[in-house]
Amino acid sequence: MDNITQRAVIRYLGIKGLSPKEIHEDMVATLKEDAPCYSIVKKWAAEFKRGRDSLGDHSRPGKPVSVATQETIDKIHKEVLADRRITERYIPTELGISQERVHAVILNELQMTKISAHWVPKLLGPNQE
Repeated sequence: MDNITQRAVIRYLGIKGLSPKEIHEDMVATLKEDAPCYSIVKKWAAEFKRGRDSLGDHSRPGKPVSVATQETIDKIHKEVLADRRITERYIPTELGISQERVHAVILNELQMTKISAHWVPKLLGPNQE
């Protein structure tokens, strides 16, 4: 059972007047090992009692999960193809992103590695040297 469904059940049983302990016992009896732990049931029962309507998670402030948008990947790829001797230290100054992110994009997204000071695809095809 996914989190949204569990929260819906907790909300429904809370509306029926069951305490968090009773909700947890009911869910354990029904779902067995798939039931959420008591602390989760207690937390969400309190959230719904305070008037929360949403079953989903609220967005959290902070750094986005990834800045590797297709636009960023394309820019890095263009930089690497323009000068295969370019370093990972130079690209962040041009694009305004971290060196670690540039490294991750080159390695994971573009599937390239540095050989003899040149960026080349990890797996060379039959027409490539």
